[in-house]
Amino acid sequence: MSQSLTAEDYYAEKYGLTRTHSEVINAASCVPPGRVLDLGCGSGRNSLYLNRKGSQVTAWDHNPQSIAKLNDIIQAESLQGIDASEIDLNVHRFHGDYDFILSTVVMMFLPRDSIPHIISDMHASTVVGGYNLIVAAMDSPDYPCPLPFPFSFQPDELRQYYEGWNIVKYNEDLGELHKRDENGNRYKMRFATLLAQKMA
Repeated sequence: MSQSLTAEDYYAEKYGLTRTHSEVINAASCVPPGRVLDLGCGSGRNSLYLNRKGSQVTAWDHNPQSIAKLNDIIQAESLQGIDASEIDLNVHRFHGDYDFILSTVVMMFLPRDSIPHIISDMHASTVVGGYNLIVAAMDSPDYPCPLPFPFSFQPDELRQYYEGWNIVKYNEDLGELHKRDENGNRYKMRFATLLAQKMA
């Protein structure tokens, strides 16, 4: 494996993972390495990237196969500073002192009544000066959610959860899922994207 591969491509190329989420790459340009919690980490595309960039990463996912794959990579690469565990976010309340907590393309797979306590725990577990990154599907009037997700954000709903924080980035841009419709086209929908810094 060539060492010339960028941090965002290294594990994707070597282990067949999806490339690091673009918003995680963008966030890493302003969020310094530190203690990271990745909620819904999947097979670890974002966790591995952030660990490679110097962060101490805790990675959680409800899927045992995903966590097993991530732990296999951690062992194969003899990685330090990254811990992956099978956690059900629907029932697991958490607390800690993290510099960066992220959840990318995860919340739409959780029931609506889980979202407030997850975001509340994210708030409480972020140190002052730390960051949260959330990317999740929306259901908007101009682009109704095309898939029966248990949850999708309404316009401006995510931003309202972060009143009092420094909103570094917020948009509700049109995006695409990897999943395709019956004609082979990727599903288009809006995604709420937020990067915010805790001020107090």
